[in-house]
This record gives sequence, structure tokens and C-alpha cells, in this order.
Amino acid sequence: MSQPPPALQLFQRDHCPLCDQALDVLAQARVPDFETVWIDDDAALEARYGARVPVLRGADGRELDWPFDVQALRNFAGLASPAD
Repeated sequence: MSQPPPALQLFQRDHCPLCDQALDVLAQARVPDFETVWIDDDAALEARYGARVPVLRGADGRELDWPFDVQALRNFAGLASPAD
């Protein structure tokens, strides 16, 4: 039985300090599952996201461009606040 795809995809590139910061925010927000999509070797993804990475895309196709913080990420992903 196959697992459903992760609710979030993080589009990023190699050697990207902003991408590293985005990963830290994902960890702080305790995002349970996401997929990393590397754009470096894909011309179509490079054209779409090259100047924008890191970018989060939800399963519904919505996108959240960097910069984002923990609260913005939690709101985007529909995650409850730690106090909830």
C-alpha cells in the first residue's frame, strides 16, 4: 500500500543559505512531513523557481515564497499552534 504524497513540497537548490534557513523554520514549526524538490537539474523548475527559492507548495497548489516565519508557515500548512 503506497503512502499519500507529503502535504508540502519545499523547492530549493544546492548551496542556498536561504534554503537552509527555510529548513530551520520547518523544523521550528514542527512540520511533520514534507518533500524536498531540488530544482538545479530541471530546466522547467529552474525557470519557474530559480529566483524565488526557497518556495513551499501545498497539495492544493498554493505557494508560499520566502521569507516566511514559523507562524506564517503554520498558517499556510493549516497546523495548530503549539498552545492549541
